[in-house]
Amino acid sequence: MPADLFEPFRLGKLALPNRVVMAPMTRNRADRDGVATQLMATYYGQRATAGLIIAESAPISAQAIGYPFTPGIHTDAQMAGWSRIVNSVHSAGGRIFVQLQHCGRISHPSLQAEGALPVAPSALKPEGQAVTYEGMQDFVTPRALEALEIADIVATFRHAAVRARQAGFDGIEVHGANGYIIDQFLRDGSNHRTDAYGSSIQNRMRLLNEVLDAVLTIWSADCVGLRLTPENSFNSMSDSDPQTHFGYVLDELSARNLAYLHILEGDMATHRKTLDYAALRARYVGTYIANNGYDLARAQAALQVGDADLVAFGTPFLANPDLVRRFRESLPLNNPDPLTFYSGGENGYADYPFYQDAEANAA
Repeated sequence: MPADLFEPFRLGKLALPNRVVMAPMTRNRADRDGVATQLMATYYGQRATAGLIIAESAPISAQAIGYPFTPGIHTDAQMAGWSRIVNSVHSAGGRIFVQLQHCGRISHPSLQAEGALPVAPSALKPEGQAVTYEGMQDFVTPRALEALEIADIVATFRHAAVRARQAGFDGIEVHGANGYIIDQFLRDGSNHRTDAYGSSIQNRMRLLNEVLDAVLTIWSADCVGLRLTPENSFNSMSDSDPQTHFGYVLDELSARNLAYLHILEGDMATHRKTLDYAALRARYVGTYIANNGYDLARAQAALQVGDADLVAFGTPFLANPDLVRRFRESLPLNNPDPLTFYSGGENGYADYPFYQDAEANAA
């Protein structure tokens, strides 16, 4: 049945007032200890009219960190910081999941305890540079994980799932996307292993399955989402046959009855698509969130033909805390300032005006 972006939607135990999702977006506003700040609570609370907020990725351990000033979810102080955010969103009537992340090779020794090498499925150096507290630095060749170490990665995902429940989140999203550790295992451009975690797509999916098994001991399946990026090239990612490989992954995931599958369709930098996402979506039985370059018209079209159940918006939410209202009433949008995306502080973060404020300022 054709759907509308502003219709309610039942997501597990949650009654969403609309099908507009705020996509997870790193903004580098936590403190040096990875604790979410009160400013972050203000920012998320401003955007609580979204049907669902998926909060920015939260490193699940000290080893998982890949960027400065990102809000972790593995210490008591970090959990308390996230609790402030959850309370802010809930007080404003919203719903919020947190995205659990391990960056894997997309890190730098200066971000790791005692200058350790970042870890990955294989010792393959990504192109480009890491963002560090000392500025941009070349990526290094990561250390390939020993098979026995992988259980430790899985355990940290489970621990983070516990912390997320303690912080009061409505659910969690496992970050299997954008060239971070689960994605590194899934795609054969970054996974050259020949053991039980490599070679075949069945083996390359093993880490994802183990992570899902672990977090599902803490959360019911209808409170757990998953994000994937089948053809995103960000962070030096590639796969020899993504249509086939991710078709298999989606077939396998269908049996899990997760809250949702969140797919970034195409490349995040260029929005270019080469895969048949309608075919991929048809292979997944469950709630499907579409993401990447959607505007109001494209979102409505996707919902009308059943190519998506919900649509996630990224950049539009940065500059428009009242994006749902602006879409519904065909109001003009604020323009985001890319120079402030990761700059820290309130400017370009929690100071974008709501429509009535913008109208008053223009008078």
